[in-house]
Amino acid sequence: MTLDFRNVNMLWSSIIAETLSRLGLTTAIICPGSRSGPLAVAFAQHPDIEAIPVLDERSAAFFGLGIARRKGLPVVLVCTSGTAGANFYPAVIEAEASGVPLLLLTADRPPELRHCQAGQAIDQVKLYGHYPRWQVELALPSTHPEMLAYLRQTCVYAWEQSQRPVPGPVHLNIPFRDPLAPISDLETESLAATFDIDQFFAAVHPLPSVQISLDLQTTNVYLDQWMSCDRGLIIAGPAQPDTPEHYCLAIAQLAHILGWPVLAEGLSPLRNWADRNSYLISTYDLILRDPTIASQLQPQQVISIGALPTSKVLRVWLTQSRAQTWVVDVSDHNMDPLHGLSIPVRISVEGLITSIPAAKKEHCQPLTAYAKSWLNANHSVRTLINRAMQKQSELIESKIAWLLSQILPPRTPLFIANSMPVRDIEYFWQPGTLHIQPYFNRGANGIDGTLSTALGMSHRQQSSVLLTGDLALLHDTNGFLLQDYWQGHLTIIVVNNGGGGIFQMLPISAFDPPFERFFRTPQQVQLKHLAATYQAKWTLIQSWAHLQQALNPLPESGLHILEISCDCQNDTQWRRIFFKECVKSL
Repeated sequence: MTLDFRNVNMLWSSIIAETLSRLGLTTAIICPGSRSGPLAVAFAQHPDIEAIPVLDERSAAFFGLGIARRKGLPVVLVCTSGTAGANFYPAVIEAEASGVPLLLLTADRPPELRHCQAGQAIDQVKLYGHYPRWQVELALPSTHPEMLAYLRQTCVYAWEQSQRPVPGPVHLNIPFRDPLAPISDLETESLAATFDIDQFFAAVHPLPSVQISLDLQTTNVYLDQWMSCDRGLIIAGPAQPDTPEHYCLAIAQLAHILGWPVLAEGLSPLRNWADRNSYLISTYDLILRDPTIASQLQPQQVISIGALPTSKVLRVWLTQSRAQTWVVDVSDHNMDPLHGLSIPVRISVEGLITSIPAAKKEHCQPLTAYAKSWLNANHSVRTLINRAMQKQSELIESKIAWLLSQILPPRTPLFIANSMPVRDIEYFWQPGTLHIQPYFNRGANGIDGTLSTALGMSHRQQSSVLLTGDLALLHDTNGFLLQDYWQGHLTIIVVNNGGGGIFQMLPISAFDPPFERFFRTPQQVQLKHLAATYQAKWTLIQSWAHLQQALNPLPESGLHILEISCDCQNDTQWRRIFFKECVKSL
């Protein structure tokens, strides 16, 4: 690439774009604005960076989050000065909480135009509080060689900090003086003749991979404790690993070495690679609703991999057990919301398996009686679920998750919205071998940016699916504005029960007023008309066979909304009755 020497702002911005490109950047999301003009031009003109214009900054940030989550590499977000950057905030919080790399480039007024009513100027320094992994305000653009070298190395460091030691957002606040357009400046242009681009970028390369493993002594100490326990349990929570098969194989190997069962959250890829692990337990939430069985299945030791599953029933049970727990996770977060007897093991499960000596991998423990009890209970409840779902002809929300686990095309990327969809996935998603790829925003667990994140996840991806409730979709309808530059296909399954169905499951539902108006928040939006507004295809699902026909095969391009109309109170009542039946069957 040839750097842009038309003026100092363009040179500064083109060095940012070129440095990041050489490090591995492929995507920049550009929000419109004047102060960010030099950055927008630099990224838009770079031949190896896909620059995507997005009107709404909140939607743009979640769109970038979705792309970064899928690729595992940072995505750049560019916006102008003022409140524009503040709209990135919800996605910044989610990125920090769930470990997604983002590079936030907020253009700003120069110092002399701040705090003087110059217009479109707010305090942008440390705008996102403590959420960024690193943050800095750059110096004002300069053509001095030492300053250009400073800029390059600051970008290198920002790229590194967005990924190591733990991925997350990094914020660069970038002040510009006029001119903001690429107006020629003869003094700056004269630098081009003597500037050695190859030498300037000679040391800028993608980061080398880092292999992390435990030392042999620590590994043996842990193994000796685990292998001496015949009432041990592995719990695998929500996970979006870069290589799902390696992740699933590592957990399966650990389970077979120890002879321990594996409780697998529905948002974990484990349930979709069920042929890799014969010790898989998927109905733990329903099993543990029986107080007698729950007491009999109390563990002595637990290996918790990543975040805990969503299930409140499981969390209460673990709190009561007071089992010694090892939390295996590479992040630097406190991963124990139960504040139990937990030991953090700062490593990935793949790294843990790599650390185990070959001799100990060869001598696997036999399946314990404790593990057999779990597997027997799981078989009974799974059989009950399958029978109930097979008989259920009426369109109810709970059956959607169960059916999707069996009818989606292999390896379909599936984004699962928060509230009831994630819970029904946990309750009813059936283990299988379709290798479905679950995606989600479970860092902060909000409904912000649901559609935009799903569009980012599906951009230049194989045909994908979003499962969402009506309120989560309506909260992010500006996401539909992305489709002019988004490429791919997304089928949006919308459970339209006229409001927030999850609140129907909570104790507050017994108090009306104010429940109906202030918690369930009924809505009257006609999704058919919403789809027409954004030129999206819309279908009202009439039966389970109709849903299956619409999902397999999936279209290759465009947006398709599948509306499933459900009765919120009927769905809630069905769950409550079914949960009681599960307890009786054990």
